[in-house]
This record gives sequence, structure tokens and C-alpha cells, in this order.
Amino acid sequence: MKFIVEKEVFQKLPEVCFGIVVASNVDNSKPIPQIKELLEENIRYCQKYYEGRKIKDSEEVKCYREAFRSLGINPNKYMSSIEAMLTRVSKKKNLPSINPIVDLGNAISLKYKLPIGAHDLDSSDEDFYIRFTRKGDYFIPFGQAEKEEVEDGEMVYATGSSVRTRRWIWRQSELGKITGDTKRVMFPIDGFLQHKGRVLAARDELASLLKEYFNCQVSLGWIHKDKNEFKF
Repeated sequence: MKFIVEKEVFQKLPEVCFGIVVASNVDNSKPIPQIKELLEENIRYCQKYYEGRKIKDSEEVKCYREAFRSLGINPNKYMSSIEAMLTRVSKKKNLPSINPIVDLGNAISLKYKLPIGAHDLDSSDEDFYIRFTRKGDYFIPFGQAEKEEVEDGEMVYATGSSVRTRRWIWRQSELGKITGDTKRVMFPIDGFLQHKGRVLAARDELASLLKEYFNCQVSLGWIHKDKNEFKF
């Protein structure tokens, strides 16, 4: 299986880059208190870090807002996942514990202030792409069962004709969500080359914690304009 970012993406966003973590033989069925504690710790850290500050004006978030605009996406209407999560946390709204895999991804996302997705790899046997939508693509909203059509030209995560994340890093699909039965998972970390060190640090820490808490097999990838695919 491959993770591929099509060349057109880099034509629109030349500095975009992606850290990839793939974990296999995961047991996500049992609570892991240390992960829940790590999530709570990073929630408190972000609440303190952003106290008295506007999330949308922060250096960590502005780059995604600017990228959304260049893609024709209104960042006020469609917040990137990291802006939405940091906004929620800064307002001291509850960020619930979901399951160990999701909680770990959220904890590292908050610590490094980077968007981190999580996709169940057993939900498809097709390669993962970041590309622009075309005729025939569809999306199943989170928590729903019915497909919805997607207009052409939207930057998305996709497998085959199934859109996994709309508007790049806005909202994930019901297909591929992480559950207690998940055994194989891919975490993409979306960033920009100006933050390369932070993206790689988040990738490496996530990989280390996956090995520590799940005793699983892990492989790492790094994608940018000069290397647009990762085989795993």
C-alpha cells in the first residue's frame, strides 16, 4: 500500500509536507490510563499557552488559514482540524477521551500544534491519496451512513472514489474511523517545510509512544515536493 500526494497539490502548496506513522498489530480495545493522562496534560498545556490569545491569529494556525484561502476554502466557515481543536480547548470546552489510538493522536496534535489524522487501514485495500476531487467522488460524513456528492476540484484525502477527509484537513469520513477493533492505523501529520523540525519531532514521538503503549510494529514516512509517495 502507498500514501501518495499528487503533484498538483505541490503546485498549489509548494511548502506543504507530511510526516507519516503507520502502526500494525495494535490492540485498541482496552483503556490505557497513561494515554488518557497524556491527553489531559496537553489540554492543560494548550489552555495555558493560549490564555488571552486568539487562536486564529497564532503563528501555528495562520499558516493553515492562508493555505485554505489559496485552495479556495473559507477558513472562517471551515476551520482546519487543528484550529478547531485548539479553539475548543482554549475555551475550556470538553475534549472527550475516545479510545487510546484517537487520544494519543490528539495528545501529540495538541503538544506540537499540528493537525494529525488517524485512518483505519483495514477499511480499504487501495492506496491513500491527497489529491483534488473529480467526478464520481463521494463522502460519508462522520456518524452517518449515506453518501454525499463532492464537487470537483476540492483538495482531499481519498482512497479510490471515497473521500476520507474533506477540504484537506477539515473533517474526516465515517469510513475508516478508529474503533476498538482497529488493528492497523495510519497517522498523517500535515505541516509546512518552515516547521519541518516540529513535524518530524511529532512523527517520531508518536511512533515511540505507539511502540511503548501498544507493543506494535511501526513504520515512518516523510513526504514533500521532491518525494511525493511512501510505500508501507
